[in-house]
Amino acid sequence: MDVWGNITLGNLDVPNIRGEEINLQSSFRKRKAKSTTIEKLPDKVLLHIFSYLSHKEICQMAKVCKRWRIMAYDTKLWRNVSLRPEISGLHVGSLEFLLALISIRFGPSLRYIELPIELITHTVLHELANKCPNLTHMLLDFSTAMQLHDFSELQAFPTKLKYLCICLSEVIFMEGFMRKIYNFINGLEILHLIGTYEKVEEEEEEIYEVINVHKLKSATPNLRVINLYGINFVDDSHIDAFSSNCIQLECLAVNYCNKVTGSTLKTLFQRSRRLNCLLMNGTNLQSEHLMQVEWEKCSVQELDITATDLSTEALQDMLTRIPGLRFLSAGQLNGFNDLVLKSWMESGMSRNLIALDLDSSDNLTEEAIYKFLCKHGHQLLGLGLSGMTHITDSLWQTVLPILTNAKILIMGTQEKLGVNILADQLMDTIARNCLNLERLELRWDPDNLRFSDKSQKAIDTIRVKCLKLKCLCLSDGRYYEVVKANFERADRMTVVRTLTNCRISNYYLLSNYKDLIFN
Repeated sequence: MDVWGNITLGNLDVPNIRGEEINLQSSFRKRKAKSTTIEKLPDKVLLHIFSYLSHKEICQMAKVCKRWRIMAYDTKLWRNVSLRPEISGLHVGSLEFLLALISIRFGPSLRYIELPIELITHTVLHELANKCPNLTHMLLDFSTAMQLHDFSELQAFPTKLKYLCICLSEVIFMEGFMRKIYNFINGLEILHLIGTYEKVEEEEEEIYEVINVHKLKSATPNLRVINLYGINFVDDSHIDAFSSNCIQLECLAVNYCNKVTGSTLKTLFQRSRRLNCLLMNGTNLQSEHLMQVEWEKCSVQELDITATDLSTEALQDMLTRIPGLRFLSAGQLNGFNDLVLKSWMESGMSRNLIALDLDSSDNLTEEAIYKFLCKHGHQLLGLGLSGMTHITDSLWQTVLPILTNAKILIMGTQEKLGVNILADQLMDTIARNCLNLERLELRWDPDNLRFSDKSQKAIDTIRVKCLKLKCLCLSDGRYYEVVKANFERADRMTVVRTLTNCRISNYYLLSNYKDLIFN
């Protein structure tokens, strides 16, 4: 070979064709790399990429260059906006700046907005009404308010709202504000009133009815979904008020409203023939009131009676008379025992069941649960058997082959057990039988979980076979770290979570789940 790269055969010079091909390919790759930088992407593609970012991240992208700044301020990226700093990380420093945002950046594209108390003024609401004609969802957070702005000059309010969420304050009366908006919210279909249940201290303080529910129900005749969450003054009279005017009611949630006893449930079902979802977790239901309800005539399909202290007799009477029940959450009930489960199964009223949560039902035996699951396990999409020390991985290993359609599984207890849970075998059984699994929670204490050096194989199996898995919750510990690292190596960064930050519920299977999300 000479200095020019030619191969010499005697007196004949043959060009090094292979070398020229390699040089050409290398040159082509370099030119191709230069022509496919992010700068060359069309605006439409770049906009689509930006749509996966949070608004806080989009604001940071706007600092990169002039083109990205124009992209970041495109109104299509600002259809759903939260201006609550603790939720979105966005902080609006002044009302003038917000008014400019509404006019320039939000405009007709805005569909959903969340406003903290300091931004809820008559000028802001006027601007939203005038500049955002397609606004249909709004959240107003008054929870930290010690004093309301002056709404005496409020003459306009968004008129196309279908969804309104109001976070109430413990001490601020809302009637002055509500009186101004009654005429604008006749089209509401979904109403959330969020109380201060999670902020209540042990000391009993005077309770104020900070919003007039009886007047509100007159202004909202078209409600389909009503969620009264953790409101300490809500009682049965408020349920009666809504049922008297909202004939299209499909879903009523009064979770953690501890003054609700169920005395008006009979009237509720007589008036609201479309009501198919009733959520009463943490209420003070009285057994005698529930036994008076004409359950056999109602349309309820989804029921939550968790932590309501109902008697065995009331549970047996109710469950054997509801004909179309598909979703039942009945955890933390001492009255829920083998007799209730057997009577329900024998009555045939459990034939349509797709979701069952029996959290902390200590009076249920392993044998009774096994018999029930042998009959109905194949139809269940969600099953929760958590909080029971006598339900270990041995039962789950037995019933998992039956739960072939399961999307949600909740198992284990955080109490320390006298036996060990074999994590590898359990994961392998889940992977082989529950290919449609979307959410899995293992609540067992890390000290009770036993796994080997071959755990990676079992974790690989569930990761590869359960491709729909969105969330896997584990107690914080060594096994959690092993599983999390495995999924992260496969670029599935958000699947594995700790129980400290995330809990799984069958609520994902509710027909009105998306309408019930409020925060």
